[in-house]
Amino acid sequence: MEAELITVLIVIILLIVFSGFFSGSETSLTATSASNMHRLSKEGDKKAELVEKLIADPESLIGAILLGNNLVNILASALATYFFIGFFGEIGVVYATIAMTLIVLIFAEVMPKTYAISNPERVALRVAPLINIFVILFSPIVRLIQIIARQTLRLLGIRTEDNQKVLSPQDEIRGAIDLQEHEGGIVKEHKDMLAGILDLDEISLEDVMVHRKNVETINVDDNINDIFQQIVASPYTRLSMWEEKQDNIIGVVHAKDVLRITRKSNDNLNHRTLRDIAVSPWFVPETTSLREQLKMFLARKAHFALVVDEYGALMGVITLEDILEEIVGEITDEHDTQNSDIKLQKNGSVIAGGTTPLRDLNRQFNWNLSDDEAITIAGYIIDQAEVIPLPGQRFMINGFKLEILKRKKNQLTLVQIHPPTKKES
Repeated sequence: MEAELITVLIVIILLIVFSGFFSGSETSLTATSASNMHRLSKEGDKKAELVEKLIADPESLIGAILLGNNLVNILASALATYFFIGFFGEIGVVYATIAMTLIVLIFAEVMPKTYAISNPERVALRVAPLINIFVILFSPIVRLIQIIARQTLRLLGIRTEDNQKVLSPQDEIRGAIDLQEHEGGIVKEHKDMLAGILDLDEISLEDVMVHRKNVETINVDDNINDIFQQIVASPYTRLSMWEEKQDNIIGVVHAKDVLRITRKSNDNLNHRTLRDIAVSPWFVPETTSLREQLKMFLARKAHFALVVDEYGALMGVITLEDILEEIVGEITDEHDTQNSDIKLQKNGSVIAGGTTPLRDLNRQFNWNLSDDEAITIAGYIIDQAEVIPLPGQRFMINGFKLEILKRKKNQLTLVQIHPPTKKES
């Protein structure tokens, strides 16, 4: 009898070890970094490739682990009850319940999971081969259990298919980026760059283009010397050229081409040569996303396009630099004029030009002004106030105190923004 009880005790210990193995495996495989496993797999690590395969089908993985864990725990508990009854009689059931609860909790749950969560990748690589065997062995039973569970949930009016992929990959990446910034893993500048890349699909050209009001253009009928002086003095290398009316763009002139032709013809620039060196204008719709436009810029090896609305009217211009600035922030060189549209005041308020994009303010000061209905701060105020306010008027919008400083005709040209204080936010 004693030999039999000793055998039972050894089997119980082995089952507890297996229970700890399943618990630790579940934690490590669900907590491991999928991106790191993908990288290791690309480098030729076979175990990482196996981990990738396992976590790609989480339902089968978790089902096999839970099935194995429950089998060994139930069997261990049954044997422990038999073992304690052999020593203490019927009261052994109580002793077995208390003992197995503590043993399973400490040695089969807390300890293995604590170790696995502190070393998820290392543990995942070690357990993957054995777990893969259990997944294959248990797959028929797991599939049957999944069918029963889904059919039962369907009878209760719950469709599991509707709950899958709630978050898009972009949303998951955004969440990871925000979490890393919150925990200090990445700095704000890097977070803005990563978020800018993800935003390329969601931002259209009308959100970032230079509006036609601010576009510098050439009138082909102007005096040729005046045109030459304008090209030389301009901070831009590409200028749109129009004839008769500003919407009638007939070409785009590059400053380098002007320099070449004047040097070649001994400074004899005229209207005919100006038309000859101008390249055909490239028109793109304002609803084009930044990612689509970036692809087109790369495909055409171009840097400059004219943005039009659905009626073909000129709305503005978009450049490759404008798109890159959405990722890396403002790009300036020695020829750019300093942008003074945004000025931070000593009292914490911000003075900004009415045409300042909301995205620039949100990025620079980590605000959350909604750009769903407006692109600029002036548009935001008019949309929220539902009037075109006069200088001196103040508004409280979503915790922000907004004061109109200047207005030109129907356009707000200068506003002062008081962001919410920490207590208010």
